[in-house]
Amino acid sequence: MELNNNLDEFYMRRALELAKNGAGFTSPNPLVGCVIVKDDKIIGEGWHEKFGEPHAEINALKDAELKGEDVTGATLYVTLEPCCHLNKKTPPCAQRLVKEKIARVVAAMSDPNLNVNNKGFEILRDAGIKVKCGVLESEARWLNRGFIKAQQDKRPWVSLKAACGLDGRMALLNGESKWITGLEARTKAHAMRSEHDAVLVGVNTVLNDNPELNVRLVNAKREPLRIILDSHLRTPLNAKIINSSREAERCVIFYSDRSEQAKHKADKLAQAGAELIYVDDTRDLNKILEILLEHKGVLKLMVEGGAHVLTSFIKANLADSLSLFIAPKIMGEGVGLGTGLKLSSMRGAFNLKDIKTQNFSNGDILLEGVF
Repeated sequence: MELNNNLDEFYMRRALELAKNGAGFTSPNPLVGCVIVKDDKIIGEGWHEKFGEPHAEINALKDAELKGEDVTGATLYVTLEPCCHLNKKTPPCAQRLVKEKIARVVAAMSDPNLNVNNKGFEILRDAGIKVKCGVLESEARWLNRGFIKAQQDKRPWVSLKAACGLDGRMALLNGESKWITGLEARTKAHAMRSEHDAVLVGVNTVLNDNPELNVRLVNAKREPLRIILDSHLRTPLNAKIINSSREAERCVIFYSDRSEQAKHKADKLAQAGAELIYVDDTRDLNKILEILLEHKGVLKLMVEGGAHVLTSFIKANLADSLSLFIAPKIMGEGVGLGTGLKLSSMRGAFNLKDIKTQNFSNGDILLEGVF
């Protein structure tokens, strides 16, 4: 039994690695990888490559067919329960596995989508296929945390990312914050951006830092959607985030000003390449997240700042994880993470769990955890 468990984990790890190849292309669908094994040999591999295109299981079956392999009696490893419903762009996978006479299916986790949620397993079992679920489940759930959050809470997974000095300051008193950390840490931050569907900042970050918010320091298959919360449309027309707006690096500005001046500015920003979305109140983060999920397909959102925007997500209990880059610097007076969050006792403090750390050669430290 232990040998079988080890083999199941071995092949599931491969399926999880394959699933990551779809990052940035499958939202609002999950990342899914699949491996088909027969006679202790991998005969087919695949992953969900793009939203609206064949699922991982179908691509793995096609791979096996192209190799001239017979999948009858094989074991199929998949990172998410095979789908079974018709309310989607592609045919159901569970029924296809029955047709192909797969003998055993090993899944990392059940599908939280109520249209599936163990119904796919039932179809397989009713057809005589052996089913095992829960192999490397925690890894699979982390990989698809955005999809799970969307299914359960109807909003994206929100990751906070911030950089500060040893005294917790994220910017100097005059607002300057470039650069707190070194190149290694910034490269890591760019890699993190590439793993998210969208990156969000407040207008003060645009005014103070003039960021591009794209992925430059690592190779990325796809740029994240870039979002600005800007109630009164103070974003300059010559801002880098506007001038670099194109299909590969889209920029969306949420605003709430109905004045004629704002309407004129909105027209100018739209002509420059930005997309403008009016909301009654840009402080209504639940509404912002709802729009990003329903209309933009955002499953994972990275919030990069500044301090007040980051704190607003924490205060609203909408922050799911935090990645805090800490530089060995004393920055003096200025704002920090938690600025504006007034607590009356330590019992009200927001605690991080599952803490991980990473050290960089210049002394910078990355601390990560979930709320």
